[in-house]
Amino acid sequence: MVSALLVAVFGLLGAFVKVPYVALGPGPTYDTLGELTLQEGSAAEEVISIGEGPEVFPPDGQLRMTTVSVTTELSLFGALGLWGSGRYALAPEEEFYPPDRTQEDVENENRQAFETSQTSAESAALRHLGYPTFVSVGQVVADGPSDGVLEPGDRILSVHGTETVDDRQVQNSLTETAPGDEVRVVVSRDGEERTETVTLGANEGRSHGFLGIVPVTEPEVDFDIDIELSEVGGPSAGLIFALAIVDKLEDGDLTGGATVAGTGEITSDGRVGPIGGIQFKMRAAREEGATVFLVPADNCVEAVPHAPDGLRLVRVETLAGAVDSLESLADGGDDAPTCG
Repeated sequence: MVSALLVAVFGLLGAFVKVPYVALGPGPTYDTLGELTLQEGSAAEEVISIGEGPEVFPPDGQLRMTTVSVTTELSLFGALGLWGSGRYALAPEEEFYPPDRTQEDVENENRQAFETSQTSAESAALRHLGYPTFVSVGQVVADGPSDGVLEPGDRILSVHGTETVDDRQVQNSLTETAPGDEVRVVVSRDGEERTETVTLGANEGRSHGFLGIVPVTEPEVDFDIDIELSEVGGPSAGLIFALAIVDKLEDGDLTGGATVAGTGEITSDGRVGPIGGIQFKMRAAREEGATVFLVPADNCVEAVPHAPDGLRLVRVETLAGAVDSLESLADGGDDAPTCG
């Protein structure tokens, strides 16, 4: 009876008591060159649509962005079951949902990062295609040096005497300044040019002055690009978004009719950064029929031992490099840089 009672208690604990872990596994993938039904019963819409103006070239293959699923509220038995399946890994919950932030806070941050990745992808793609760019104020830090002086949407013409067409130039223009310095920022607001003076603040980890804005590089175009994916968070789709825009606006076919997948953050000037969960993303991609996977260079060491059979890993550092590699593979070449 005692043994039976202990087994029953353990069973109840294992089935209902939550453990402070999350399960990471392969998430859904999306063909950014294709269509997606956003709501049941509604018509399918293009994941990436280009507004009227430029010629759009229909692609033949697929460019799949990949995701990682994060399962929360795990019971002991549920966690052990997912881990034992071999498709999932367990990680401390606090790594994804820190105790000082609510789940809603984290989801909002991920959503904002996803929106920023879309903007960076558009800028990187259109710059690669030769379109001119300008810099605007994306966000103003609350109670920061520019709060009440600059406004979101201001077009930044120069900072501290340096003309700007790229958000990195905004940062570089402040490298020789110090907190407390006054700098002049020339902006265009509602079509009117104006010069504002900002007293720079201090920011942890920086010795130079802090302007207190998030500058955004935007393309100078007369058409819109819409990305219709609302249930995805984080910045790691940037590279694939940028490639899909290039593929649609440039004559030719980057995929050569194949299914290509990948991941990676991207900056507005086309640099590709590392991401997390690449082993799960590669598995999901292979299960969707991908034969090529674009891997940020800094993820290669982690990716190689987890690569599924039949999936070629192409090392990527920049958007231009990714385009060159895909064009080479589509033409039957074998010189694309690989991981390992």
